[in-house]
Amino acid sequence: MRDDDNSPISVQEAKVLFADCKALPAIVLAVSGGPDSLALMWLMARWRRALARGPRLVAVTVDHALRAEAAREARDVKRLARTLDLEHRTLRWAGEKPKSGVPAAARAARYRLLAKAARAAGARHVVTAHTRDDQAETLLMRLVRGSGIAGLSAMARESERDGVLLVRPLLAVPKSRLIATLNKANIAFADDPTNRDPSFTRPRLRALLPALAEEGGDARALARLATRLARANTAVEVLTDGAERYLALKGGAAVAANARGFDIDAFRVLPDEIRLRLLMRAINRFGHEGPAELGKVEALLEQLDRSFAQARGRSQSKPPARQLKRTLAGALVSVSRGLVRIEAAPPRRGSR
Repeated sequence: MRDDDNSPISVQEAKVLFADCKALPAIVLAVSGGPDSLALMWLMARWRRALARGPRLVAVTVDHALRAEAAREARDVKRLARTLDLEHRTLRWAGEKPKSGVPAAARAARYRLLAKAARAAGARHVVTAHTRDDQAETLLMRLVRGSGIAGLSAMARESERDGVLLVRPLLAVPKSRLIATLNKANIAFADDPTNRDPSFTRPRLRALLPALAEEGGDARALARLATRLARANTAVEVLTDGAERYLALKGGAAVAANARGFDIDAFRVLPDEIRLRLLMRAINRFGHEGPAELGKVEALLEQLDRSFAQARGRSQSKPPARQLKRTLAGALVSVSRGLVRIEAAPPRRGSR
């Protein structure tokens, strides 16, 4: 991509950005009416027009019914989609809205409706307009929430959600270039005031970016950090895969199919990050209330280490039948007879 953060995106650049989408039979475009998603729709429509045979493009707008202007903005998107020879659908988030956690609930509803639209269109891919600015903000949000390496990797170019693949081809593109693209094409876009509402976390963190930029922490630098952390996370995942195979050879394979077991002596000498991921994988696999929270798994690992230390301090002539038993995210974690064992926890008393 070009270094000029205020230049429109050319057709040639669009070819590079969307090259991985060329062979797909159908694509759903998530288009809200804001500048990022409108530019995505405009660019993908021009890109497909330049192909001899491109994928079917279906633009989908989700009306969350949270703002009076949303219905009009959806109609504006539909009109633009028609001029670009694109199909368009408007889906509405129906039902009662939560009194708290509205952004997260709206996001979950949006992806659920987009996945539904993709299935109806015979598409497995939903393309979103997340930009470099969004990546930087996501990193900051996860940083202040205490995320681990995996969370600080922020958004991947491609990920699975609700049975579809989310594709984010604009993650390396600054928002300013998308606005410049629309300005050049003389396309108006909607302004969502909730993007500046200080009652929400993301706008508050967004307001900090100019000050961070003065210290060298602009969106480009933050997005680059997310990329580096994603590389580190991938490396640690490979090491965790190897540790899982190693522990299976040390006795884990002897555990029943509905449980996972780690030999204590082999498990306790592994690096903490590897052990955390092994525990989290097993808890998420066998638990029924997940996903497990990193902080709670960290606390569990501390309990396990104390249990190991106490066991080593006791007489080895007659070790206790069970050294530890904890429930986390619907999984039962116990230590006994030389194994850390993870299995599904029994139903809570009174539940069905």
